[in-house]
Amino acid sequence: MTKKQDVNKDEQVGFHKGALTTLAKEREEMMKILQIVEQLMQMHIKGLNELGVDLEKVAKEAQKSAKTAKKSDRPIEDMLR
Repeated sequence: MTKKQDVNKDEQVGFHKGALTTLAKEREEMMKILQIVEQLMQMHIKGLNELGVDLEKVAKEAQKSAKTAKKSDRPIEDMLR
């Protein structure tokens, strides 16, 4: 290999290592955000349970509604008319 090829390879290696370092830090921050969101969701679930809302029943009804909506085999263009 020539000197120029070595430098180019070293630059590419440095670029990829830097990108991975940055992405790893971004992933850590994303995990922190996800944990906060999960805690907030659990708090709201607990609040709804305390108010007597049956979330399992609501979820089952939502699934039934989704299945009913999916049964339509018509193309989207026909539904818009």
